[in-house]
Amino acid sequence: MGVIKTALELALERTENVKSDKSVIGQFEMKQKGKKIANSFLDENIDILAEIKKSASEQEQKDSLKQGIFDILITQIALPSGEDEKKRIEKVGQGLSAILENSKEKNEFAAMYKQLLQIISQYLQEAAHYEKAIRQQYAPKLRQKEEEISRRMGREVRIDPMQDPEFVAFYNQAFASLKSKYEPVVEQAKEEARRMFEGLNSSGSAGN
Repeated sequence: MGVIKTALELALERTENVKSDKSVIGQFEMKQKGKKIANSFLDENIDILAEIKKSASEQEQKDSLKQGIFDILITQIALPSGEDEKKRIEKVGQGLSAILENSKEKNEFAAMYKQLLQIISQYLQEAAHYEKAIRQQYAPKLRQKEEEISRRMGREVRIDPMQDPEFVAFYNQAFASLKSKYEPVVEQAKEEARRMFEGLNSSGSAGN
C-alpha cells in the first residue's frame, strides 16, 4: 500500500506551495517595478539608488529591483543615429554603474564603458562621412530623376532622397557595411556588462 498522507501533511505542503508562489510573484513584481524605475530614470532623471532604497527593504527585493533595472538599461546600448541617442547611452552607463555594489566592478565597468563611448563617437564621425559620400555619389541620378519628373509635371520638382526607394536601398546597404564593423564591439560591451551583473541575472527565477 502507498503511504497515506495525513491532513496535517497535506496542509503543510499547501502552505509551502503558497509561500513559494508568493516568493515568485514578489520577485516578478519587484522586477517589474525595477523596469519602471529604469524608464523613469531615462525619461525624468530620477535617483535610482534612492528609488531602490524607498521601494525595497530586503536584499532579495533589492536584487529583483536591480535585475529589472538592468534588463531595461542593457537594451538601450546600441549604435546611435545621432548625438541625442549617444547622450542617452551615456546616461544608461550612469544607471548601470549605480546598481553595481562592488567598487572593483564599478571601476571595471567605468573603464569599459568609457572605451565604448569613444568607439561610438568614432562611429558617429564615420557615419557622417558615409552619409555625405553616399548623397554625393547618388546626386547625379537624383538630379536626373528630378529633371524627368519636372518635364512631365511642367514645373520644377525636388525629391527628398529619403523618399526615393532606390536611394534608401543604396543608403541602407552602405550603412549595413559600416554597422557590421561596429556592432560586434557593442555586443561585446553588452556581454561584459552582463558578466559583471551575473549575480543580478541569477537572482530570482521570475519571468520578464
